[in-house]
Amino acid sequence: MNTQQILHFASVDIGSNAIRLLLCNVYEGGSEPLFKKAELIRFPLRLGEDAFLKGFITEETIKKLILVMKAFKSLIDAYEVISFRVCATSAMREASNRKEVIERVRLEAGITIEVIEGRLEAEIIYSNHIAEHLDSDHSYLYIDVGGGSTELTIFSNGRLVSSNSYNIGTIRMLHDKISKEQWRDFKEQVRKISEGNQPIVAIGSGGNINKIFKLANRKESQFLSYIKFKECYDYVAGFSLDQRIRDLKLNPDRADVIVPAFRIFNAIMKSAQIEKIMVPQVGLSDGIIHLLYEDFRKAQVINAI
Repeated sequence: MNTQQILHFASVDIGSNAIRLLLCNVYEGGSEPLFKKAELIRFPLRLGEDAFLKGFITEETIKKLILVMKAFKSLIDAYEVISFRVCATSAMREASNRKEVIERVRLEAGITIEVIEGRLEAEIIYSNHIAEHLDSDHSYLYIDVGGGSTELTIFSNGRLVSSNSYNIGTIRMLHDKISKEQWRDFKEQVRKISEGNQPIVAIGSGGNINKIFKLANRKESQFLSYIKFKECYDYVAGFSLDQRIRDLKLNPDRADVIVPAFRIFNAIMKSAQIEKIMVPQVGLSDGIIHLLYEDFRKAQVINAI
């Protein structure tokens, strides 16, 4: 009889629109490890508005970031994790004072922030390996739309075909920081990477597509058709910002970026001729946990030699 072992890991995703802490249990003892979220905490700190509009992270935002990191570090310590990793994406990549911010967080909160490039961000999201358990007759396009960037990864015939990051994000779009030429080039790139890989099913990740999925009354095991997606897009776009908050019950920091998110997903699905999307409710934080577990297991093997 197998004895089930429970391992604790944690990850922090410092995005452009919010910061997320994921506390995760990994259950061993079965045919393969089972990853189960213990707690997911999201704090709405919008680094992207500083980085994309001003070019740096303001003092007010730095102080809030340090407070959040102190709180997250306390939770991570209390959870007694084997290991954890803190990754920052597009906003921190572009902030001119990122070295100062990282050093202050390290000294005051005891947390080391790793700023990851867009391609690595895409690869970490892909490490959830969702497509490996799906129909091999299709190609799969991982789509992660964030506040500052969009990561796209094509998976076909059981292998990774391409992984790319684009400076197309909801906060950039909200503040008109995406030029017409940049938008046109993005759609052309999507068309090119999808050529020869049809039919393609999309796998969406990130807070926006999770919310879109719920607004469309879909469940995790279901697909969202492009037709239903477009109906939902048109419906939500017809509401004012106040109405999205009041009538659709969206948080203010989700209500203003949800329509830009619809636009980006719509452009990708049209350009890649995608007829349906699945949303397994995983993202960068989950990918980090998978990598931490793999590193832990590799270390165990090395130590046993």
